[in-house]
Amino acid sequence: MQILTQLNSPVMYLIVGVVILFIALVCVFFMVRAYRAGKAIGMDVKLLKRAITASATFAVLPSVGILLGVIALSGSLGTPLPWLRLSVIGALHYETQVAEAAAEGVGLTTLSAAQMTPKAFTTIALTMSFCIIWGMVLAILFNKGYLKKLSGQSPKKGGGTSVIKDFGNTAMTAMFIGLVSAYIGSYIGDFVSGNGLFTFTGNWMPLVVVVVAALVMAVCIWLAEKKKAAWIDNFSVALSMLIAMASAVLVGQLV
Repeated sequence: MQILTQLNSPVMYLIVGVVILFIALVCVFFMVRAYRAGKAIGMDVKLLKRAITASATFAVLPSVGILLGVIALSGSLGTPLPWLRLSVIGALHYETQVAEAAAEGVGLTTLSAAQMTPKAFTTIALTMSFCIIWGMVLAILFNKGYLKKLSGQSPKKGGGTSVIKDFGNTAMTAMFIGLVSAYIGSYIGDFVSGNGLFTFTGNWMPLVVVVVAALVMAVCIWLAEKKKAAWIDNFSVALSMLIAMASAVLVGQLV
């Protein structure tokens, strides 16, 4: 556990705290500028304040999912690094997946503090950071031209703008289907490899969590689309995670 003491040292908290404070100040800066710009163009101040309040309220529950990710990763990587990654630019599914892949790459059988070494932590932290910077780099280089095409300022023949939008939506959908399929495939593999196909002696708990999370997400989508409860979209991911995790605890106690 000596490695966790180093990863949770005051120096690590200081470095991460400075970075997150800077990001928070940038957010406040742009929020103030947006508020002033809204007033300048004649927007109702009450509506502006209502938008701020609603945004802050709707951000609370979705952030629970991020907090759960920090807690899950802090047991092996310490608190500062997951706090930094998930507070600035990281995503929960990305961070956990890349961290586990990097851990396997350096020879760890599991992402845990018991097996963590300085070399392994450095590799994991570098992989998590390096693999996600390309969104920012590509945005700097190509985002201006991309936005022009989306706004129709330089449309190409054959409906270029709609083609770009359709491709973006399709690519994102395909990416998430592939990601979910990979996870579910690994869960099925663990279950079958434990001779649990007919005897149910394999590790079937992840499959239970997947099914419960999928059902909760389906209910949220149904409420949003059929019952016109669009506000639930902001809470669907966090609700799915919390209820699925609670189901794992409940099933584990009952079985």
